[in-house]
Amino acid sequence: MTRTEPPAPGHTVQTPALRLMHLALHGLFFALLGVLLVRGVVGGDLGPGALATAAGLAAVYAAGGLVGRIRDSRRRAGLWLGAVVLLWVALTLQHPEFCYLAFPLYFLCLHLLPVRRAVAAVAGLTAIVVAAQSGTAGGLTTAKVLGPVAGTAVALLTAYGYAALYRESRERQRLIDDLMRTRDQLAASQREAGRLAERQRLAREIHDTLAQGLSSIVLLARAAGSALPADPAAAAGRIHEVGLTASANLAEARRFVHALTPPALDDATLTEALRRLAQGAGADFHLDGEPHPLPVEAEVALLRLTQEALGNAVRHAGAGRIAVTLAYLDDEVTLDVFDDGVGFDPQARPGGERRTFGLHGMRERIADLGGSLTVESAPGEGTAVAAALPLRATVPAEAGAR
Repeated sequence: MTRTEPPAPGHTVQTPALRLMHLALHGLFFALLGVLLVRGVVGGDLGPGALATAAGLAAVYAAGGLVGRIRDSRRRAGLWLGAVVLLWVALTLQHPEFCYLAFPLYFLCLHLLPVRRAVAAVAGLTAIVVAAQSGTAGGLTTAKVLGPVAGTAVALLTAYGYAALYRESRERQRLIDDLMRTRDQLAASQREAGRLAERQRLAREIHDTLAQGLSSIVLLARAAGSALPADPAAAAGRIHEVGLTASANLAEARRFVHALTPPALDDATLTEALRRLAQGAGADFHLDGEPHPLPVEAEVALLRLTQEALGNAVRHAGAGRIAVTLAYLDDEVTLDVFDDGVGFDPQARPGGERRTFGLHGMRERIADLGGSLTVESAPGEGTAVAAALPLRATVPAEAGAR
């Protein structure tokens, strides 16, 4: 059965508490059935028909897979529950003591049926119990009525009390999910705003320098073309100015690239920069494979990831050993940062929000380059951060042309 209501009228979300409740419910049913069978056999009150009916009831109940398999179909659940109740009624008519099995059946009805049908079914079971009690020695008494009614009240209060607690827990989880979703959206908006601001800054820089220089080159080239062939000297002067303007624009373009490169990569290769970072954090650095140049954005991403991972290890992990490994493979470049510190739960935001937020941003940065980033950690088991960038996404275009 698939429902959105609390567990009492047929909820099927299998939380550990709910699974434990199911096991207790089914254990209670079979325990009561076993005790009543032993009592009836020892007392000589059970005939062959009652024993056969009890065996059939146990077999049908067990065939339901402890409610685990039939739960996904309302029709199958209804047929199974109906068969169990009919066999119980037949057994109770043969031996009234088996009416005590009604108590676990109350919870079964409240779990599998919608609210109105569940209440009606519980009332019907209670009436059968009272009728069965009236046929015992002494006839119908107040105690024989109040006992089943009290059992019904306990079952209803227990089931719906659990449902109320579940609703409160589900609402709290929904609020937490909304908060996490809002935080992620805010982080994404902030990153997008940063990208837009950087794009606008670069657009202004390009417009004020490169674009103006290129416009001047176009005008000078036209002037040189107009001067030919009548005035070669004037044309040569314009071409000389074109060369000067182009050189100035090239210098501006290099300034842009330099401004986008972290200082750590100004005078060092990626390998040297990562080695310095590792030494500064007291970590071991390992290099596998033959280093080769990568695009600026790839080197920047790997450098920032190493800074983030080492910062987390030093500030939060309390690690005795930290290792950084950069590997140049046949088809990808990989970076691994490992520490043997206290670890953390990557899915738990509270308490590790700064760490997971930074790694979340790095995961997006690596993904933008066509790579992947994985974080493996658990409390007390250290942390491993592994990134991989495919070479097809990192090899510079000019290198491929060569």
